[in-house]
Amino acid sequence: MIVQVLFHQVTPHADITVYETDRLYGEKGHFRVLQFANADVQGALDLNNPERIVFEYPRAIIHLLEHHLGDLQHIFMIGQGIGTLSRYFADRHIQVAELNRTVAELSIEYFGCARDPLWIGDGRELLERQPDHQYDSVIVDAFDESGTPNQLVSLEFFTLVQHKLHEQGALIMNLIGRGTHDTRIHAIYTTICEVFPHVRCFQLPVEKNSDVRNIIMMGSQTLIQYQSRQLAGFTEEQPDYAYVIRDEY
Repeated sequence: MIVQVLFHQVTPHADITVYETDRLYGEKGHFRVLQFANADVQGALDLNNPERIVFEYPRAIIHLLEHHLGDLQHIFMIGQGIGTLSRYFADRHIQVAELNRTVAELSIEYFGCARDPLWIGDGRELLERQPDHQYDSVIVDAFDESGTPNQLVSLEFFTLVQHKLHEQGALIMNLIGRGTHDTRIHAIYTTICEVFPHVRCFQLPVEKNSDVRNIIMMGSQTLIQYQSRQLAGFTEEQPDYAYVIRDEY
């Protein structure tokens, strides 16, 4: 495998590397990758086919939102990464909040994202400043080196999101967890259920039940429907109920 490092920097929020490789998860090609220090790949661009969405979770998110909302127009997204979703929704009214300025700049320089929809800062604080009932969807795809930050999975945060969505709008989250062996995933699900009457959870199949995998959770005031064959391999799973996550004061 050939790897060429294009960028590496330790920032206050993450140890970040951008590199190119001729092999990604067993697939041969030419890929540009954003990776954090814990070896988690945050995003990948297929340089031979830049319009291709490489990973399954953004393809599943796109289907869930478009099937549920139809022609969604107003989106608020927390977490830019390489900008896969912000590029896909570039013809809509999308606002993206990214805490790490370096990640935002890399998404522009190395991954072809536009500068206009990007705000640098805390996504929750920026969302608080927006008018109520404005958005079709709030997308959360934000990670630090321990996972999704607590302030983005609390009861108070989900209540804030509910106020910013219109009556048919939807919250959708990309999470990382261990499925039925992950109490925190159960707690996030429980907390979303406190705010949204309709909640669905989808997971990528893994070899062992304890393996880490992508998990998508979606909450709405209205019934959530989808087509299984369009979920890029995700299947619906029902987490257990656990505790409610609250802000730490």
